[in-house]
Amino acid sequence: MLYFTQIVFIRDNKEYEFNVFESHVLPLLHKHGGELVYRVRPTKDCVIETSMGYPYEIHIVTFETQQDFLGFMNDEERVKYIQLKENAIEKVLLIAGSLI
Repeated sequence: MLYFTQIVFIRDNKEYEFNVFESHVLPLLHKHGGELVYRVRPTKDCVIETSMGYPYEIHIVTFETQQDFLGFMNDEERVKYIQLKENAIEKVLLIAGSLI
């Protein structure tokens, strides 16, 4: 099982576009064997220290294989909405790992 942690930083006043993107792409996870384990929207007072700024959301998703993950990333339905993501997101930190 593969785990991906995504720390998402969005541009000012782009919450709506980001949330529209998420509403279209998160349901596609199951189509590719993925699962949303956590979707957290931390407040600034939850962050003890940062050198990157304050994230809008933190996601942890799982996939059985790398191919499943790539299938999700390249899903034509997801790609159809990618412009919303690109307009809304300032930067993303993606961390791949496994459960130990």
